[in-house]
Amino acid sequence: MVGAMGCARRVVAGAIAIAAVMHASASAETAVIQTERVAITVETLAKGLDHPWAVEPLPDGALLVTERSGQLKLYRDGKLSIVRGLPPLWAKVQGGLLDVALSNDFEKDGIVFLTATQNYEGGIGTVVIRAKLAGNGGWLSHARTIFRSARPDPVDHNFGSRIAVAPDGSLFVTVGDQAREKLAQDRFDHRGTVIHINADGSIPPGNPFRDGVDGLPEIWSYGHRNPQGITFDAKDGTLYTVEHGAKGGDEINRPEPGKNYGWPVISYGTDYDGSKIGIGTMALGMEQPVHYWDPSIAPSSILVYRGDMFPEWNGNFLVSALKFELISRLTRDAEGRIVGEERLLTDQFGRIRDIKEAPDGSLLAVTDDDDGLLLRIARHKTPAAGAEDP
Repeated sequence: MVGAMGCARRVVAGAIAIAAVMHASASAETAVIQTERVAITVETLAKGLDHPWAVEPLPDGALLVTERSGQLKLYRDGKLSIVRGLPPLWAKVQGGLLDVALSNDFEKDGIVFLTATQNYEGGIGTVVIRAKLAGNGGWLSHARTIFRSARPDPVDHNFGSRIAVAPDGSLFVTVGDQAREKLAQDRFDHRGTVIHINADGSIPPGNPFRDGVDGLPEIWSYGHRNPQGITFDAKDGTLYTVEHGAKGGDEINRPEPGKNYGWPVISYGTDYDGSKIGIGTMALGMEQPVHYWDPSIAPSSILVYRGDMFPEWNGNFLVSALKFELISRLTRDAEGRIVGEERLLTDQFGRIRDIKEAPDGSLLAVTDDDDGLLLRIARHKTPAAGAEDP
């Protein structure tokens, strides 16, 4: 997920380009849905994706889409093509090609960041790859791994992972606990953490364990379970994550440097067999979530909406979810407390894996299925009185 979008000129140009690309796909399937505050149009831009995991708009209006099975796709002018040049990946079960994000200077440097799983040192781990998008989006050049999680493991699920690019160009990346719950409390293991690295993989000066004495230098926060969403609020720069609980206990957190978010010592959910997790819901030295769900919705990405298309949703959290196949819209009061929830698109399009705000304020989403969809959600425009249908 991208942090600051850069100057206003880039945003306006990107919005115009997005609109042009969407116009090219005017024949795509659409559905009009009435929500609590506004009618929306959900347009299917593409079908047939193999478990898509992330979508990212490019400044020229094209879209990058990752498929967990190991392909990076480019959507342009209503068509999908393969982006060549990915390094070898481990693409099985919950592993493979995961998130994608652009550098803040993408229009100048063409740099993209990807998270994925690779097989190394006798196990599987989460990695961050840096590459340059070249050939009008046709291939990746100079791809290299700038981060590898420590102590790779044979376990094949709970990898995380999402990317948020900070205004200074550094990367915040979520790493799942890989079903090794206790290691989320081990500051010398990357599992169950948010890491913070520079765009070249080096360690930023503000990291809490930068000297490596009390923890791994990349770690920003720890005690997370399987965080699959991370974003900055464009208004105030606050960092938020969303993570899967077990049977309940999905959480939105506000990761701060060096803080412990409790897993698996505290949780608002129970284990899959119904047994208690840890010692309860609170413990000294462990942070409370901003919000939690019980029962689980299986959250898969998060954003704070600040676009122009839906002013009714300004400042709301939008959280995509796999269970119930929905988008959770969470409203906040003046102090930022969550005071309400509306569930959008429930059981209508599939398991929603990612949601992203486009430069024009519309929303882009992908569904995690064998026949995955690329969707655009926009404000429904009611024809003017007396106007004829085209």
